[in-house]
Amino acid sequence: MVNAVGTQVDARPLADRMRPQNLDDYAGQAHLLGPGKPLRRMLEGRHLHSMVLWGPPGTGKTTLARLIASSCDADFIALSAVMSGVKDIRAAAERAQASRDQNGRRTVLFLDEVHRFNKSQQDAFLPWVEDGTLVFIGATTENPSFELNNALLSRARVYVLRALSEVELRQVLDRALDGFRAQTPALVADDDALAVIARAADGDARRALNMLELAVDLSADTAPPRIDPKIAAEVASGGLRRFDKQGEAFYDQISALHKSVRGSDPDAALYWLCRMLDGGCEPRYIARRVLRMASEDIGNADPRCLTMALEACEVYERLGSPEGELAIAQAVVFLACAAKSNAVYTAFGAAMEDATSLGSLEVPKHLRNAPTRLMKALGYGKGYRYAHDEPDGFAAGEHYFAEGMEPRRYYQPAPRGLEIKIAEALEKRRKSES
Repeated sequence: MVNAVGTQVDARPLADRMRPQNLDDYAGQAHLLGPGKPLRRMLEGRHLHSMVLWGPPGTGKTTLARLIASSCDADFIALSAVMSGVKDIRAAAERAQASRDQNGRRTVLFLDEVHRFNKSQQDAFLPWVEDGTLVFIGATTENPSFELNNALLSRARVYVLRALSEVELRQVLDRALDGFRAQTPALVADDDALAVIARAADGDARRALNMLELAVDLSADTAPPRIDPKIAAEVASGGLRRFDKQGEAFYDQISALHKSVRGSDPDAALYWLCRMLDGGCEPRYIARRVLRMASEDIGNADPRCLTMALEACEVYERLGSPEGELAIAQAVVFLACAAKSNAVYTAFGAAMEDATSLGSLEVPKHLRNAPTRLMKALGYGKGYRYAHDEPDGFAAGEHYFAEGMEPRRYYQPAPRGLEIKIAEALEKRRKSES
């Protein structure tokens, strides 16, 4: 690309222009690339092997794959699973075979977003990985356990990349600023402004560089050009935290919310609620999960929780966002502070196991309905004792389980909340039967 005065201009995004050319310039992933760490040892020994790089966006997966190929003196072929198919894999294998035969060089096939390939597509390049024609490096933001087939996983080692810290992001930003100052020596960037950008990038180097590039453009309106906190706040506004709907971050965060409520920590529960809302989660989904918490983790220890969870759902439907989100927060705090019991949850599971494993046991005749003369003649309902006519409204000794089934005790009230009273009442009834 050429500008108005005939100067050649690199039109690539800053994040692409600033890719490190060696490991010394690579930021982050010290747990993999530090002295004595797995990838560092591999590179020092040039023992190239197939691998999957798994981590959030902007953590350097593509850059690391290029550096690995370069360090091991291997050809590098980059494909995206979004744009490529089996035909492209075959073409890459042919290039790799030619390079090996003619030059004795190995070839790294880098497949970005490998989780976008279906299982049959993933199988397509296994023969070339198996015979050494290709060294496979896949990059994914999704959990490989769920998205990659076992055949591929058995041939590739998984390395987990971590989101960059704010300190590491500052290193990325400082290096990029050095590049900008080569063109504009007078450019100034306040430390406070860079801190805002690093924080808003949320561990994503690509996002940080994109915001910096925009901030540099905006700073051109000042003399001398200066990136101040106001400009940084402007470019950082509207950024969402990592929250991939239906991805692993989604399930990790709802799990953290649920476990915080179960663990009776209202502050942690509020934090995870806000993290999900800030990330763009549909509040109705959270409200439905709160309903589940009320039954699974509190149950009859405090039945008010189920009512409050239902009312939070109703309030949200009436008010919408953001006003209705406060009702969900109120329910979350109440549930976190409530007495806990999974007695109903456990009892339900045990009863369901019997219901599915014991077959179609008959309903005892004394418990059957008898709306017709024939049914009465067959003994339906005969001998049934109406509980309301019994002392204390309880028919001691009555059998309510299926025909031929020994009575079970699924429900064991927890010694907390209202279930203390429930346990006392049940024990009193059981003693009256003995």
